[in-house]
Amino acid sequence: MLPPISRRTLLKSAAIAALTPLPVHLAQAAAPEPIAAPQGWVLGKMTGAQALVEALIQEGTDVVFGIPGAQENELWDTMKAKGLPYMLVTHEFAASTAADGYARATGKPGVISVVPGPGLTNSLTGIGEALLDSIPMVCIVGDVARGDKYKFFQVHDLPQVGLLQQVTKHVYEVTTVEEIPTAVRMAFQLAMTGEPGPVGVVVPYNLLIDSCHFNAAPVGPPPLAFDENAVQCAIALLSDRKLRWGIYAGLGCMDHSAELAQVAELLQAPVATSISGKGTISDCHPLAVGYGYGPYGTSTAEHVFKHLDGVLAIGVRYSEVSTAFYAIPKHKHLIQVDANPHNLGKVVKPDVCVNADSGLFLNRLLASADLVGRAPDEKLVSHIADLKCRELKHNQAHNYGKCGVDPMQFVLALRRATCKDALLFCDVTMTEHWVNEAFSVYGPRTYFNPADNQAMGWSIPASLGAQRVMPGRQVVTITGDGCFLMSAMEMSTAAREGLPVKFFILDDQAYHYMQALQKPAYLQTTATILARLDYAALARGFGVGYQEIGPGCDIEANIRGALCLPGPVLVRVITDYGKRPCRWIEAAKARFTKELSRHQKMRFLARIGSRALHHPQND
Repeated sequence: MLPPISRRTLLKSAAIAALTPLPVHLAQAAAPEPIAAPQGWVLGKMTGAQALVEALIQEGTDVVFGIPGAQENELWDTMKAKGLPYMLVTHEFAASTAADGYARATGKPGVISVVPGPGLTNSLTGIGEALLDSIPMVCIVGDVARGDKYKFFQVHDLPQVGLLQQVTKHVYEVTTVEEIPTAVRMAFQLAMTGEPGPVGVVVPYNLLIDSCHFNAAPVGPPPLAFDENAVQCAIALLSDRKLRWGIYAGLGCMDHSAELAQVAELLQAPVATSISGKGTISDCHPLAVGYGYGPYGTSTAEHVFKHLDGVLAIGVRYSEVSTAFYAIPKHKHLIQVDANPHNLGKVVKPDVCVNADSGLFLNRLLASADLVGRAPDEKLVSHIADLKCRELKHNQAHNYGKCGVDPMQFVLALRRATCKDALLFCDVTMTEHWVNEAFSVYGPRTYFNPADNQAMGWSIPASLGAQRVMPGRQVVTITGDGCFLMSAMEMSTAAREGLPVKFFILDDQAYHYMQALQKPAYLQTTATILARLDYAALARGFGVGYQEIGPGCDIEANIRGALCLPGPVLVRVITDYGKRPCRWIEAAKARFTKELSRHQKMRFLARIGSRALHHPQND
């Protein structure tokens, strides 16, 4: 029997099918250095580092994130000499997450440059987040001397290629100096081909100082998937006007927001989004119902989708986090569209699987308006508006914070206080689920959340990556105090670089998210209590501004005050979660319990019963 095929293996297979593998000998006959290079080519005699930087420039790189070191000092010196912008971070985890934040905000591959060994291993968590969240990234990783320069026991001599292969679509291992620019350019192409993701380029440091004549052409645009037969089957099903359809939109629709709204109007279909899909349609649109369409998402989406016959899922994978442990309501019909054929039908069982680029598919539907179009449904629009109004009033009316700020009230106040096009980076915190429900998003690439690797501490460096190239945009984070501990030092980068991000830290001195998961199952919490911190002193040490929001404060006024302060600002939000319910946790708990065996249920109940008599201890 063949071993099971992993998602990473499938992505690599797709990469090999879509692109010609990097040849062993990319060198071409040396030619006299031309007077003027054709647009996009890397031509002439130069060092490997110069050719690499020239390739990055030709690919439109805005900034490189990372930390220099012995194996890449030549590269960083060349970036400086050629005027390629870079941003020094305090830890390589932040390099990969800053590149991730940059990519989510711009739609272009983020670029990192790190040394081998600890530089690479420190960055793997952020690269893994990009892989699981379908975010394009190009990872330039130095290596020890290879080839005839190799010596045993070199510093950082870990298997760089093998490490990168675990968290990327593909790794280009450069073996000769001539290969460098083509490897870089193929990495950019593959990062954006089909389902986006990170791609590695490993370059031994001895090749960066070698030189030769380069004659490297640009790489063509990536191919776009489009299965014509499957598209026709989808159109045939959608053309039955007796069926009522809803659209579930994911990250694959992010750059096709206008087309998505037009298709929704054409089909008179309400639109729900995944976590990563928030912003693909404005929450102001009359057919937008918010995040999710099950018991874990907005109550508006859940109620509206209950009365539909079918779901058209576009550019979305139905991942565990987006669906609260796969608590997915069943519908009579399902059409799933995805640029990666290996995502189709893995979690849900569609009537029609369509391997197609989301933009091409949406445009084909618009071109088939005479077949699939519906008359305007004013009753549906009015019903959605009424449900949204009720949901907002419910969220505003219930305040669970007694000894601190209720996170839901903070989320609503933050939305009122920030610009409509503000960039919000939300970390892995209990509050992320309330943000997904209640924080209205009005345009694409303005709301960001680490969905599928759930890397704690992601929001702070990710926000810096976006602010670095969008200096005029308002950028804010929602970060739990536990997540803050994992990447707080990156605030010193914000101060050094003058990046005016406003960091809102929800402080309750605990891993509250973990407490909410542990308490019902074990009747006690374990390893969730955090140290009390002097945030004002930390802000002074980092060189950033400071504000504090606590019980009794006018939350919105204080948020506006923080937003008006110049430069980066740390805002401590003294938080009391109280007994505020979380739809996501309740849905996930119900789904998890349903999958337990009778024996497992009895064991959990017996343990809880025993502990109820012995006053469990929390720590």
